[in-house]
Amino acid sequence: MKIPEDPRIPTPAGHYSPVVEHNGLLFVSGQLPMDPITKEVPEGVEAQTIRALDNMENLLHAAGSDRRHVLQVRVYVSDIDLWDTVNRAYAGWFGDHKPARAIVPCGALHFGCLLEIEATAAAR
Repeated sequence: MKIPEDPRIPTPAGHYSPVVEHNGLLFVSGQLPMDPITKEVPEGVEAQTIRALDNMENLLHAAGSDRRHVLQVRVYVSDIDLWDTVNRAYAGWFGDHKPARAIVPCGALHFGCLLEIEATAAAR
């Protein structure tokens, strides 16, 4: 197991690694839709979906990969009624690339966020 070190990887607030590499795979911890610098959370689930996906990709870039190498995504959503909007934003962000995916209705999330996204990707 290797924990990539890069100044672009923010220091986590809890006892975990934001991204871990093992046997050619990258495991990205759950990403809230929070700006990594300002800690602001955008309004609305569409903007939050894009922010969380961008946070995921920032970690992938720091570990030497990108969105085209994402194999699986898990989206934790606070309210399943938000799913249609999340799906549209997600599909637009990924384009033609379609990783395996699970949607997990989960109730309230930290900081009042509407969703959290974690992923597994191939290291390049």
